[in-house]
Amino acid sequence: MNILTKTISETKKIGKTLAKQCRGGDIVCLYGDLGTGKTTLTKGMANGFLIKKDITSPTFALMNIYPVKSQKIKQLVHIDTYRLKNEQELIDIGIEDYLGAPDTICIIEWPEKITDLLSKKKVKKVTIKHIDENKRQIELEDNGY
Repeated sequence: MNILTKTISETKKIGKTLAKQCRGGDIVCLYGDLGTGKTTLTKGMANGFLIKKDITSPTFALMNIYPVKSQKIKQLVHIDTYRLKNEQELIDIGIEDYLGAPDTICIIEWPEKITDLLSKKKVKKVTIKHIDENKRQIELEDNGY
């Protein structure tokens, strides 16, 4: 499925819609160049999970964990591997405790850097392409959205 957004607000709205379609254990992989809106989409997803905290990309921390007040989903884990040197860095901070956990949703920016960690996991792929200053094309891999 392809969706064209024309504003940041529309991109966030798509994220909010995606959040409502997620189930515990889902791993959402966000592909796209710098500045395409991966974190903006994540903010929308966080809003869909009723997270009020300001969502920022965990570029330096690698991973941020946000509690979710839901019966089935307890946490949203936002991972950014842009500055990652190797997969072991994520393993060392406990990523394996979250990937695919039934009470967790993981959102991963730059997932192409951790292909081995994700190789045996079921992932939802979202590709964001920069069309112009405000427009984005969001491609959802048809696997449960």
